[in-house]
Amino acid sequence: MSNRSLPAAVSAALVLCALAGLAQPAYAALGGTPMPTPADATTTTLAPIAHAASSAQGASGGATAAAAAYTVRSTTYSSGTQVREYVGADGTVFGIAWNGPRMPDLQALLGSYFPQYASEVKAERAALPGRRPVAVEQANLVVRSGGHMGSFFGQAWLPSALPTGVSGADIK
Repeated sequence: MSNRSLPAAVSAALVLCALAGLAQPAYAALGGTPMPTPADATTTTLAPIAHAASSAQGASGGATAAAAAYTVRSTTYSSGTQVREYVGADGTVFGIAWNGPRMPDLQALLGSYFPQYASEVKAERAALPGRRPVAVEQANLVVRSGGHMGSFFGQAWLPSALPTGVSGADIK
């Protein structure tokens, strides 16, 4: 192989590797269905949570209450990191929280929202270089993440997908 064709061969190999990486099974998480349990993890699902919410007073002057039901699916990885998926009555994940000694795979957890998150973090880091907790707060996505080596934590949720009476403070 000539020296001239070597860079082309390396480029082609890198493109093939990148495409192979894209062919990996994608896990739907935020905005999708709960992730399948990885081989190195255990998952438990808590009983449905009825979250009472008071609505504005009706025409009769009395307050009415609605109950938003959701479940929390907790996965603990062999590393000790725990990920909690908040799943609405329709089976869609509207929030995620994590804590543990290692950061979880945010690309897998955030799913189709990851590029939006990554773009905001990049812009934030360009404006204010240095290490600090991440806070992405947009109309359709909120992600808060922080910690240090051996102790990471965070939450992410879709404000428009939160069940009635549930707030971002409930994602923990």
